[in-house]
Amino acid sequence: MTATPIKFSTHANLRHRLVLATLTGTPLHITQIRSNSLTPGLTSSEFSLLRLLDSVTNGSFFEISVTGTTFLYRPGLITGNNGKPIRHTLPETCNRGVTYYLEVLALLAPFSKSSFSVTLDGGVITAATDEDMGVDTFRTAFLPLFGKFEIMRGIELRILKRSAGPHGAGEVQFVHGHQVRLPKTLHLQTPGRVKKIRGVAYAVGVSAGNNARMIEAARGVLNRFIPDVYVFSDVAKPQIVPLDYGKEGAAERAGGVMKGRAGGKTKKVGVGFGMSLVAETGTGCVYAADATARPAEPAEDVGKRVAWMLLEEIAMGGCVGRTGAMAVLSMMTMSTEGDVGRVVMGRDIIDEGFVSRLRDMKMIFGGAEVGMREATGGKDGDVVISVVGKGVGNVGRKLA
Repeated sequence: MTATPIKFSTHANLRHRLVLATLTGTPLHITQIRSNSLTPGLTSSEFSLLRLLDSVTNGSFFEISVTGTTFLYRPGLITGNNGKPIRHTLPETCNRGVTYYLEVLALLAPFSKSSFSVTLDGGVITAATDEDMGVDTFRTAFLPLFGKFEIMRGIELRILKRSAGPHGAGEVQFVHGHQVRLPKTLHLQTPGRVKKIRGVAYAVGVSAGNNARMIEAARGVLNRFIPDVYVFSDVAKPQIVPLDYGKEGAAERAGGVMKGRAGGKTKKVGVGFGMSLVAETGTGCVYAADATARPAEPAEDVGKRVAWMLLEEIAMGGCVGRTGAMAVLSMMTMSTEGDVGRVVMGRDIIDEGFVSRLRDMKMIFGGAEVGMREATGGKDGDVVISVVGKGVGNVGRKLA
């Protein structure tokens, strides 16, 4: 008998709901997606996400209304294309960072029947955007969180082509070969003191001197607090694309072929520079911050801005920063049924959006239990979050 879909409205938390539904096999029926907007319905980025979910699962069913404001999703089994490589092309008009998709893949991959190998190309923005972290922060701060659940083997993110916004043309490859039946129950309650800071300064299609200026400005702020600061410099070439790249309907007019569009004229895209910084404590907890230069923003200002953003993350406290808070809680809910996992987070992380996602988890997991209390013996404002495992693991993998 087919399960009754859980009903949601609006596009709020859409990606989080899709991930949880895919992990648990729960059907979703979502309505009123930007119904009052001048551009109603799903965006090109969200349509691309649905196509990606279809590629990594077997048996998924989508039914989308003509306007795109309503859709039904019945998830299939996470197979990772049976271990075969997948190439997924993002739309040229995609304004979300590539980590919008990589975060989904990282959460689904441990519970796949086979290993993951997904290459993302097309309108790929590898730099940080207003809504998404950059690929460097994803690699150095987000992926290590899975090591807390003993998921750490065969995981790699390869940056094949760098590209900044607003229209990207980069390429990344995500490989994940560590599948588990159930994640380990997490107990993470000792943040520790920051011992070192690492980072990456990147420049795409601009002078490498911007990297040196960003690094010097960031060190000028951070060295007052800690001497062990090292920032790697990465300089990449811009991507050469047709002149009409990124314009609505350009690919369709040319039949999806890059060569020969716009009369053979080309332009550079993805030009820009930015920085990613990660602070690690003695207990293995990480805090991260990143940013890309705004129009006409000097490199020195970017370096200082990212440094202060990192200090703000550290000041929030806790064992997990905003970068991976919901990913950690989702993994904790998937752990052994009845086991109680605990993690310490800063009070400032718990906002309206955080609580809204917890409510979604409760609905989709069928009554997920989450408790909060003040942390004792630690920093003022820290909160201990307790999560009862539901034992909803990898149905395609019978052995742990």
